[in-house]
Order: sequence, then C-alpha cells, then structure tokens
Amino acid sequence: MLTTFQKAFKYGHPFLSYTFLSALTFFRSRSKRRRRADTAPAMPLNLLSPPAAAKLAPSLRATPLRRGYSFVPAPHHPGRVSMASSMSAAAARSAGPAVAAAETKQVSGKKQVLISLSDKTDLAYLGNGLQGLGYSIISTGGTASSLESAGVNVTKVEEITNFPEMLDGRVKTLHPSIHGGILARRDQEHHLKALKEHGIGTFDVVVVNLYPFYDKVTSGAVSFEDGIENIDIGGPTMIRAAAKNHKDVLVVVDHNDYPALLEYLKGNQEDQQFRKKLAWKAFQHVASYDSAVSEWLWKQSHKGDTFPPSFTVPLELRSTLRYGENPHQNAAFYADKSLSLVGAGGIATAIQHHGKEMSYNNYLDADAAWNCVSEFDSPTCVVVKHTNPCGVASRQDILEAYRLAVRADPVSAFGGIVAFNTTIDEDLAKEIREFRSPVDGQTRMFYEIVVAPGYTEKGLEILRGKSKTLRILEAKRSGKGMLSLRQVAGGWLAQESDDVTPEDITFTTKSKRVPQENELSDAKFAWLCAKHVKSNAIVIAKNNCMLGMGSGQPNRRESLRIAFKKAGEEAKGAALASDAFFPFAWNDAVEEACQNGIGIIAQPGGSMRDDDSVDCCNKYGVSLVFTGVRHFRH
Repeated sequence: MLTTFQKAFKYGHPFLSYTFLSALTFFRSRSKRRRRADTAPAMPLNLLSPPAAAKLAPSLRATPLRRGYSFVPAPHHPGRVSMASSMSAAAARSAGPAVAAAETKQVSGKKQVLISLSDKTDLAYLGNGLQGLGYSIISTGGTASSLESAGVNVTKVEEITNFPEMLDGRVKTLHPSIHGGILARRDQEHHLKALKEHGIGTFDVVVVNLYPFYDKVTSGAVSFEDGIENIDIGGPTMIRAAAKNHKDVLVVVDHNDYPALLEYLKGNQEDQQFRKKLAWKAFQHVASYDSAVSEWLWKQSHKGDTFPPSFTVPLELRSTLRYGENPHQNAAFYADKSLSLVGAGGIATAIQHHGKEMSYNNYLDADAAWNCVSEFDSPTCVVVKHTNPCGVASRQDILEAYRLAVRADPVSAFGGIVAFNTTIDEDLAKEIREFRSPVDGQTRMFYEIVVAPGYTEKGLEILRGKSKTLRILEAKRSGKGMLSLRQVAGGWLAQESDDVTPEDITFTTKSKRVPQENELSDAKFAWLCAKHVKSNAIVIAKNNCMLGMGSGQPNRRESLRIAFKKAGEEAKGAALASDAFFPFAWNDAVEEACQNGIGIIAQPGGSMRDDDSVDCCNKYGVSLVFTGVRHFRH
C-alpha cells in the first residue's frame, strides 16, 4: 500500500495524497509509539515530490482532519510537509473555518474588483485607475496577463478558488469563492457570517464582457461546434449575479462606462441611481447576447421554419429624434441587431454624408424610396413623397431617368426624396442641383434627401453645395428574405418580405388581343411600381416610365381616376397595373380604363367576376394579363 501512495505523492495526485496522509495519521495515533498530538512527527521528504508538496500544501493548509490534525508547511524542515495538531478535534471543527479565513487570499473589508474581459478596450486605463484608488484586482487568464503587462498588480482567480481553470476554460469562475463574494448582501449579518466561516471575501466591483459570439457567428462559415464553444457561461453568470446585488456591487459591461465608474469611486458616492443604471445595462447586455444565441440555435435546429414560438428582437438606440410623425410626439431610431439582418443593407445602416439630422418621417420616406429603387436592375431614379413613389423612370442615361421621374408629378416631387440605384457622379450631381421645376421652369427643385449606393468625390462636393440641410445618404441594397414586423395594439404581425418580382411570375394573357412585347414590358414595369404604392394602388406607365399613380384610396375606381388625371394624354396606349383584382368591370374601373385609351391591363385576377373583365377588354380591344400575385401594401 505504501508503494502505491508513494507513487501518488511522486506524481502529485491530491486525492490519493490526502488519503494516504489521513491513513498515516490514524495508524500513528494507534501505535504504542504514539506521541502527543501537538508533537506529531514530520513526514519524510522522500514521500512527497516538490511539485506534489507545492500543490497539496495550499489546499490542505487548514483542512481539519481526524483527531485535530491539519497540514501545514514545516517551517523548521524545508522541503517537508508535517502533520501538526494545534487543537482538539472539537476545537478544530469549530475553529477550522476561521483558520481558513485567516489563510485565504481574500480579506474581508478589503476593496476588491473582479475583471474578466473578452474586449479589452481601455483595460490598462481601468486597471491603473482602480489600483490608484486602492483596489485589489482579481482577474482571469488573458485579462490578468494584459493587466500585468500594463504594470497593474493582479491576483489570478485560481489563487482565490485554490482550483485550476479546467475543461478548456469552461470552468474558471463558477466557484463559491467568486459568487459568494459577489452575491452576499452587506446588510445581512448571516450573509457576512457565512463568508467569514468559509473564508470568502467580498467584491465591490465586477467588470465583465462576453465572448464575441455575435461577431463569431456572423463572420462567415462557422461550424456548429465552433459556435457552441463561443457561448459564454461564466461571464453572464457573474454579470447577472453582480447586477442582482447592485446595491453592494457595481457592475460594468461597457468600456465607455469606465470613466464614470472611476469618478464614482473617487467620490465614495452612494448614488443608487447610478448603480441601478449599470445594473439595467448589465441585464440588457446579457439579454441581447442570449437573443443572438437563441436566434442562431433556432436556425440551426429549425431550418426552413420562419416563425419560432417566441423570439426576442434586440434593438440598439442609434439616435434620439427631434420628434415623431408630429412635433408633439417624442421619437427615437433603433437599429435591429438580429443576426438575420447582418449585412442586409437598407436605410438603417446608411451613411449620412451631409445635411440635417434625420427625422422620423425622413426615415420612413427614405426607406420607401430606397426599397423601391433597389428593385430595378437598369439605371433608375425614384422620387417618393409620404412613402409613395410619385415618379419612377429607368433609362441607360441616368440623367434622363432623373428628369422623367420628376416630370411624372413635379408638384409632389418638390420637397420629396430622390433615390438612385447608380453612383452619383459630377454630371448627375449638377443636374440634381440645377434642375428647374417643370411647373414653372424657374424654381430649383428642392429635396429633403438624396440616397444612392455611392458618390464620386466631385459628385458629393457638388451636392453638399446645393443646400446645408440636404441629407445625403449612402446605402447598400436592401436584402431579400427578411422577416417583416409590424406593431398592432398589444402585439406584432410578422410576415415574410414581399420579394416577388416580374421575373418570378408568369403574365398570363386572358384577352383575345395578345400584347406586343413592348406592351408586356410596360405592364411588368407598372406592376413592379404598383408593388410599392399604398393600396388601393393603380399605376400607369409607358416606356419604363411612370406616368401617373393613384394611391391609398378606399375604392379602386378613385385611385384609377387620380392616376389618369396625372398621366393625361400620355395614358393612351400605356400600361395600367393594379395591386389587386378588379371586383367589377362594366361601368366601373376596367371599362373606364379601356375608354381612356389604355393598351394593356395587368391585374392579379381572382375575382368572381373575372370573366366580366375579360369580356370588357375584348369589347374595347385591350390586352388583359393576369399575374396571379397580389401586392397589397397597407
């Protein structure tokens, strides 16, 4: 048996070493040569290798054994571990924890900070600031190394727990010596007594941020196993613990809060509001982190399933707006940090190069304009007013497209938003700056916003000179396949985005007259424009140019009349598109369109009176095509 335990000591196995020493204690206490408890003989050096002694001594230094023995280094025999009894068994059981408290690295009443960071921005500034205020710093792994490199004195977590980091770093801080010091309430005597009994010191500040899970899983192709390994466990646990006990523990998760933290500590303040704000930020930090993990795991385990039973949308404040839709409404703009929207483009991620700050209505209008112009592959200009496209034109010459888009409804275009799907160069910028209103030929066109995918240096310079207030946005093309959310009182509506384009469907001829190729092209253009017009929507177009549109009317016939009024004589031979089917034909919208000289009508079909629409078009010699797809927009 001694040979086996000698091997255990040689290789530093703590459990077997402990067992051997316990057995040795027992046998010696029973021998005739038993000595008094306080003069127990020292253990021979050859039973413990130096590494084993170094590893074993701290963990057993104050561990009560049978008959009152405890292990301590033998000061009079260097290189040995001796067994010495300092008290009776009963005394050891009652005083043992107190001995442990005296031996621990943590000292009750000493100001301590726990720091564990993945993002080490401004860590040296924080560490030196805390050290200058007299705080002892306990830290983990890479954070401790960074602090030491910055000249900050650090105690490593394993020196507090007397337990090594294990399981590839999965277990470092999940230990009572850490969480007891965080969670103990300082106004509860029995909490402090428990800490003292177990030799645990308190933490006054906890500074933690989390593994970069979000960045990892959005950086490209990431294996499932790699994603799982980047889920932080110990970090959220410490953050939540400190935030819960914020009355006694300051918790910081954002390096931008370091200066405020140090100022607070310098003043020895007791501002509970400051503590509550940090606690809120901590819980929100963890909640956003968990929402990313949840979203990622849902997609990993439910491929193709769009609607989870529950989910969280992580929103991040980008700006407080001057007001909402109206001056009496407060408003703010938030960015959606969902994983699905990373790299999705759109107005939320646009860069503003110039002009006044964006307003609530600016965001809505710019979004409508950008979503519409992003649908077209050919060089296109879209003009939007109150989220409706009032002018759309596609031409290889983008200057001509711009002029045509404005002329579709110059009154509405004035004060609107103009969007392009091509880079704005010097020539286009000059045209935007100098173009006169078609209404009087004199007034320069005024716009709230210009948005495009890019600008040349000269083009941007010229546009900046048009107006101090003109908002100039640079945006990436909006992505497809997004989840669309809309709030109703007490809940939210969720749907897949409407990504259908003319290329995705078949335009089926229902009339006797088969449309010519250019007429069918006009119908597709008008139908794509109608997709972005508020229902009831009617669009009249010809030669890849919107001539007139009617939007938002309670009945389709009124929208049709508004569109014809704007199109005027140019409507003859043009294409007309409707976002939904016509419920009536005779003496209604279909017949009225035919009588006004329309050459082709595109509609979804699906009405119980579709045959009336067919017969009406046949009577007037108008082509009729069904798309089979509706484009309601409310």
